[in-house]
Amino acid sequence: MITSDWTKWKFIFCDERVVPFDNAECTFSIYKYNLFSKIPFNDEQFVIIDPSLPAKQAAEDYERKLRALYPDNVDLPKFDLLLLGAGPDGHTCSLFPGHPLLDVTDRWVASIDDSPKPPPSRVTLTYPIINNALSAVFAFAGAGKAELVKRLLKDKEDLPATRVKPAELLWILDRAAASQL
Repeated sequence: MITSDWTKWKFIFCDERVVPFDNAECTFSIYKYNLFSKIPFNDEQFVIIDPSLPAKQAAEDYERKLRALYPDNVDLPKFDLLLLGAGPDGHTCSLFPGHPLLDVTDRWVASIDDSPKPPPSRVTLTYPIINNALSAVFAFAGAGKAELVKRLLKDKEDLPATRVKPAELLWILDRAAASQL
């Protein structure tokens, strides 16, 4: 049996909504209470935004925290694994179709205050960071994702999710999500 020393793991979030931790839209809280509560992690293992700050300052603060994890890295960190999803419009993280954030290359983290999907204020990793990862996984379940999966994998539409190109990209699909392939 293989076991992991969970104390050595660090968790970051590819994007986060700038809302209080007790808000139902808070990504950190959703993961902490629904997934990470099943594994013995402590709060120090999570790198999180400061939701009391406006989005721009929260993004700057989050980037400082990420850079502290990689003090010798002057260019880009190489995260081991990113777990990603995509919305019906093909957005991933908080990178939305047609939004200027798609072209940001000079920052690890960016803010958005005009998200087309509520809540409007968010913090997101940028493509240079996403595409420098060792691996990324897109996970989709349910028939409601089938059309999007087709657009991404079969039609290869130019959507934010199709611009994700790390060293290794994995797709986890249930039968229903893969039904239009």
